[in-house]
Amino acid sequence: MNADVINSLAKATQDGFLPFPKIIGELMAQGVEYYHVDFVRGSFTFYSTAGSAVIAPLSFEGLPSTVATWDANALKAAILDSQQHGQEFRQFCERAVLAGVQGYFAFLRGQRVTYFGCGGDQHIEWFPGVTSSDV
Repeated sequence: MNADVINSLAKATQDGFLPFPKIIGELMAQGVEYYHVDFVRGSFTFYSTAGSAVIAPLSFEGLPSTVATWDANALKAAILDSQQHGQEFRQFCERAVLAGVQGYFAFLRGQRVTYFGCGGDQHIEWFPGVTSSDV
């Protein structure tokens, strides 16, 4: 993995310069197996198939503090707005945090995202067009 390229992709995600499918393709081309978005620490961590990791800042100023209450319906609505209406990443992050998301793992080869809250609550979202029987 090229740390400079990974950091530029993290920044492009935050700035909304590239659509999600393009970001995923570029990350996979860099050897990223999965990544973790940590709203508590304000960071992304990208992991390669070879065991290396690149940490990049999640640098949204004014992002709400994480909350303890899990609201699965609010999270699903935020995901749907991103998938179907092109919601900006910052707005998605704000809504996810307010729904109780502490962070999430995006598994690129597995084509799914696992969101989690501080009480162990979880929601698995398949990439658009993918189901568990496809992987």
